[in-house]
Parts: sequence; C-alpha cells; structure tokens
Amino acid sequence: MSPVISVDDLHKIFATLDKKGDGLISIDQLKWLLERIGYSASIEELKTLVGRSSTTLDSMDFIFFYDIVVKKNNNNSLSGHDHDGDLVEAFKVFDLNGDGFISCEELENVLLRFGLWDECDGGDCKSMIRKFDTNSDGLLDYDEFRNMMLVSS
Repeated sequence: MSPVISVDDLHKIFATLDKKGDGLISIDQLKWLLERIGYSASIEELKTLVGRSSTTLDSMDFIFFYDIVVKKNNNNSLSGHDHDGDLVEAFKVFDLNGDGFISCEELENVLLRFGLWDECDGGDCKSMIRKFDTNSDGLLDYDEFRNMMLVSS
C-alpha cells in the first residue's frame, strides 16, 4: 500500500523540486522523484499519464498526479494504468454532491481544500468553468471535465 502524503507535504515536495521558483516542475524532475521512491515509468508514459503535451507540471497538476496515479497504484510500475478510470475518480473528487456535475462552488471548495484557491468571490472559478462548459449550463459534466483535463497547455 502506498503511503499517504498530506497536501502540505505535497506542496513542500513540489517546492523542493521547483528549483527555478517559477511554479513549474519538468516531467524529467517527476521521473527522477518517482525513481527515488521506487516507481518506474518512461518519459512518454508520464506525458501520457499527465495528459498534456506540455513537459511541465504546476502544483495542481502535481497534486492530481499524486492523488490519482501514484496513491491509487500499488505496484511499482505506472504503465498499463486506466486513464479514463483516473479521470472518473478525479471527477468524483470535484463532484461533491454526486449529481454528475461540477459547479463553481464545488470547484472552489475542492481547490480551497488543496490550498490552491485564494479568491473568495468565485469570479475566476466561473471563468474556468465557462472555458470548458460546451453546453453553457454553468456546470461541468464528465465529458467537459475530461476535455479540460486533457487539454494541452
């Protein structure tokens, strides 16, 4: 069983890896860290798991990576992982009331819990949802969430 690491610990780990202090770490740094804790994956596997063409992760990406992939994967390899299953699990983290949609309030609540949200007015939260809300209902359904998570940065 994988050890449970707190969000505060994840922020400290991320800050340690973020040598430039620019709020980003590289896929190479992630690979180095994973090798140190006994996980093996190629750079290409990590890019696929992160779900982006970018070779960097911000702290939110790093926390999601840990929570969805590392914490739930109890073997020593990250290959063969169920990516859609990971996205379903991530969606459930945000869908606090279990209605099949992520509202601005739910998104803000989860980001606050992860220590990734400073604003109290929710304005940026609404624009985040609006960007991926293809049916303009003010909510993210699973498909919209999946598109958001897989979008290239």
